[in-house]
Amino acid sequence: MSGNNESFLVEGGARLSGEISPQGAKNEALQVVCAVLLTSEKVTLSNVPNIKDVQLLIELLQGLGVIVEKTGENIYTFQSDNIDIDYLYTDAYISKAAKIRGSVMLLGVLLARFGKAVLPKPGGDKIGRRRLDTHLLGLEKLGAIFDYDAEKSMYSIHSKELKGAYILMDEISVTATANTLMAATMANGMTTIYNAACEPYVQQLCKMLNSMGARITGIGTNKLVVEGVSQLFGTAHRLLPDMIEIGSFIGLAAMTQSAITIKNARVDALGNILPTFARFGIQMEIQNDDIIVPAQERYEIQNFIDGSIMTVYDSPWPGFTPDLMSILLVIATQARGSVLIHQKMFESRLFFVDKLIDMGAQIILCDPHRATVIGLDRNYPLRGIEMTSPDIRAGVSLLIAALSAKGRSVIHQINQIDRGYERIDERLNALGANIKRIKQ
Repeated sequence: MSGNNESFLVEGGARLSGEISPQGAKNEALQVVCAVLLTSEKVTLSNVPNIKDVQLLIELLQGLGVIVEKTGENIYTFQSDNIDIDYLYTDAYISKAAKIRGSVMLLGVLLARFGKAVLPKPGGDKIGRRRLDTHLLGLEKLGAIFDYDAEKSMYSIHSKELKGAYILMDEISVTATANTLMAATMANGMTTIYNAACEPYVQQLCKMLNSMGARITGIGTNKLVVEGVSQLFGTAHRLLPDMIEIGSFIGLAAMTQSAITIKNARVDALGNILPTFARFGIQMEIQNDDIIVPAQERYEIQNFIDGSIMTVYDSPWPGFTPDLMSILLVIATQARGSVLIHQKMFESRLFFVDKLIDMGAQIILCDPHRATVIGLDRNYPLRGIEMTSPDIRAGVSLLIAALSAKGRSVIHQINQIDRGYERIDERLNALGANIKRIKQ
């Protein structure tokens, strides 16, 4: 794992080739690791990504008294039969929980099983305001009472008994859906969560909870119905491959004119990710469950049927995921044609485009949410520069840009990248990339 002072030194221009396997899904991992607290029995999770955010969450659980064993490559068992709830009030818990946004999902599970929880204002990416109201309102509807200590930036929440309720989510939030869902599994009576997120991560969580004895119907839709049960049991669950890594590798192949095969990609769970990349002119072939991206000299962004410039925007599942918008933006810089990238869901996710402009890309930042990219059609390769990674997804987008660029780039603050991508430098170097991890 990187420290804050590590950087990547990238020699651009190499063509990569070979096979790569995506890691387990980060966003699913943060949910299912929290869910192990709902039972005192043993839970086995496999395909868990070995990344900073997940490690921090596992350390939080260990502090609470969960017995965690690593039983194989990316396989863990968890036993939560002797929980020290007082750990929530220690400085160690507060400082760790504040570092990752995933810790917010401990609220629902602790409330369901122990009737109380506390949480410092969580950290994570600097990608604009990410409010917690949806989480707290959902739990409140189930009968929780919470209060916020502004001086300490601490939320505390408690309940004598959670009762099933009709909950209309005020925004389609993956983590708020997960939080409310986990609390509702052990609430008394029936809970309906409408306007729920239906991302594959949430579907996976539902399947895991059902295998533990929960009663959830409507999986894969925006209306989840949960019949509360008094107890949940142990289970074994395998995480999906990370769709964001899969999209990143497709983008990498296109930008560097490389032939890459992405192994075991669970193509059935990728929604409209592949069709969106295809609209950028990227060729892909599916064989069994592998995605084969051939080396492509050029790719052309399609226009709309009436000839107007294509607009791509993110939206809740099954819409295009916001986590891949920065990858699309980078790919567009070397495409033939133009595109308007509209990042609706987070307001600061496009602020890394200044680095791409410094590298020679033609991008007009219209406002915090929209950027027009005029493709260079490979006539002018990007040039290597020194830059800093602002968040996980932009960090990998800049890494892809650097790998395609002419000359040498340095990317600082790569702890941001390590939070979401497991040993990304080693895995890409195995394909022929030239990335060195250096201490500043």
